[in-house]
Amino acid sequence: MKKLGSRWSRRAWLAGAACALGALTLSAALPRAQQADVSTKLLYPRTVVVIRHGEKDVEPKDDPNLSEAGAARAQRLSALFAKSGVTHIFASEFQRTQQSVAPLSVATGVNVQIVQARQPDALLSALDSTPRNSIAVVAGHSNTVPLLVERLTGGATKVKLDESEYDRMFVITQWGPGKDARAIELRY
Repeated sequence: MKKLGSRWSRRAWLAGAACALGALTLSAALPRAQQADVSTKLLYPRTVVVIRHGEKDVEPKDDPNLSEAGAARAQRLSALFAKSGVTHIFASEFQRTQQSVAPLSVATGVNVQIVQARQPDALLSALDSTPRNSIAVVAGHSNTVPLLVERLTGGATKVKLDESEYDRMFVITQWGPGKDARAIELRY
């Protein structure tokens, strides 16, 4: 350990000790069951990555496949998350969402769970049932992603997606279902 000879070292050590003492005091003020719950939430949050499907072909209109650009985007998603510890993958019943996460499914060995696009509560329930310390990837649509992000963050994050946007990704860390959540927006 570094010798505490300098004035700066002492200040840093005292600040760290004060923070630790404050955390212990706060923890001691809570009932034992809540102490364990707080510790578990801090150590093992749940992460949900929400994307819109990749670029799609024009035909067939009701359920098009991914275009070449969409397939390339699906490969980029797989490369980003293949070694990140993904534990769950969700997609709607439409080909474009399933094709967007198929390379990731192959790379991770995690099966894609299909949840109907018009049943957001079923998807939220499935996500809430994932264990702490899990990482879920969800492929949705321009009209389902905003609602999902808003509900996963307890209304703290509001998103608008244009029909032409395919590259936005929302990484949501939850310490409790629908609350105590933070979202980061990325592009890929």
